[in-house]
Amino acid sequence: MQKIGIVGTGYIASGIYQQMKHEKAFVVSKMLTRRPIDSSIGLPQSILTNRVEIMIEDCDLIVEASGDAIYATEVLLKAQQAGKPIITMNPEFQITTGSYFADKGYITDADGDQPGCLARLNQEVKSLNFKPLAYLNIKGFLNLNPPEDEMRYWAERQKLSLEQTISFTDGSKVQIEQALVANGLNADIAQDGMLGPKIENMADTGFLADSAKELGRPISDYILCASAPPGVLIIAEHELAHERRGNVALNKLLTSDGKYFRLLIPHHLIFLEVIKTIRDWHSGAAPLLNNTSTPRIGVCAIAKKPLNKGDTIERGLGSFETRGSTVRIKEHPDHVPICLLQNARLLNDIEPGQPVNFSDVELPQSKALDIYMQIRENACQMDSLPNTTDLFSYKSKVAERRLADRRSTDRRSTDRRSTDRKLAEG
Repeated sequence: MQKIGIVGTGYIASGIYQQMKHEKAFVVSKMLTRRPIDSSIGLPQSILTNRVEIMIEDCDLIVEASGDAIYATEVLLKAQQAGKPIITMNPEFQITTGSYFADKGYITDADGDQPGCLARLNQEVKSLNFKPLAYLNIKGFLNLNPPEDEMRYWAERQKLSLEQTISFTDGSKVQIEQALVANGLNADIAQDGMLGPKIENMADTGFLADSAKELGRPISDYILCASAPPGVLIIAEHELAHERRGNVALNKLLTSDGKYFRLLIPHHLIFLEVIKTIRDWHSGAAPLLNNTSTPRIGVCAIAKKPLNKGDTIERGLGSFETRGSTVRIKEHPDHVPICLLQNARLLNDIEPGQPVNFSDVELPQSKALDIYMQIRENACQMDSLPNTTDLFSYKSKVAERRLADRRSTDRRSTDRRSTDRKLAEG
C-alpha cells in the first residue's frame, strides 16, 4: 500500500483525504498543517503534523494543496531534496516557482482543476489527430472589482475562504490557471489578460481559433458563457473530420462558422479527480502537466484601487487591493507575480489599472522570491521561437526549411552529376 502525504487541511486537501478513504492501494499517512492540530474538524489528529520532516519521512508521494505559492515552495524544496514525487493541486505554486522543480524530479499538477482537465482532454484529442488551436476555460461570471459585502456573503454561503471567493470572482484564478495551461501545453496568450470574450453560445468560439492561427501558435484563454457548463473546451481542427463533416455526430461539434471542432469536458470535479493523477503516478505514467522549466507566461498584479506609498499589501491574491492578469514574462520583466505579493511595502503610489512592479514594492526575502528571479532571468533570455517540438507552427516552419534544404541539396547533386557526365564524355 502506497502512503500519501498531503500538504494542507483546507477545502481541497480535506476533500482529497475523504476521497482517498475509499482506496485500497493508497492511504493518507500524514497531513501537514499550519493550524493547531486540535482545530481541524473532520480529520483524525493521528495523521496531522506541523512538521514537514515528519510528513516527508512517512510518505511515498506528496500531494500539495495549500494554495500558497510561497509556503508550497518551502515545503516542496525539502520534499524534492528527499527524492519524493510531487502532485500539486496548486496552480499558484506552479506558475510562480514550479518551473524550478520541473526538471529535477517527478512533479505534475493534478486532474480536477481546469488546467489538469485541459491537459487530460488535450491528450485525448491529440491521440485522435486533432490539432488544438485554443485551450479554453469556461466561466459563467466575473467581476474584476467585486464589492466587499458581496464577497463576504458568497464566501460564507459557499463555505470558502474570503480570499478564494475573491480570486474566483475577480478573474485572478482563471488567469493563473490559463498561464499554467499556456506554459504546460506550449501555447501562448493572444494579449495581456487574454481575450476572455462574453458569448451566448459555445459554438461562437471559432474566432479564437482564428486568433491562434494569426499568432502562429495555439492560445490559452477563457470564455464567459452563462449557458455553458463549468468545464473546459478545446477548439481544434482535423482534416479528415472536416472532409466528412456531413456526419451528424461531427456536425454537432462544429463551431458556428463551420471551420473548427469543439471538444468539451462539461465538468471539473476538483478533489474527486486527484486520484486519477495518483494512479497515473503509480502506474509509471509521465506527468500530466507542469509549468515546464522554460515558462513564457506569468501573472502580474494589477491595482484595483489607489495604492499609497508606505502602505502594506498583506496578500495580493484574493484581496481588494489587486487582481491577477496574464503577461508574457519577457515583455514585462519587472512585473511582480501576484502570488509573491505578500506583506509587501509600497515604495510608490499606484493608480487603479496599473501593474505592480518590483520597483514599486519591498518584498520580504523568501526562497520563492529567489527562485522566481532565476526563472525570470532565464525567461528573458529565451529566443522568441519556442524551444519545443510540440508547437504545430514551429514544426511546420522547421519541416518547410528542411524540405527546402533537401531540395537545394538534391539540385546541387544533380548539377554535379551532370557536370561529371559532360566531363567524362569529353
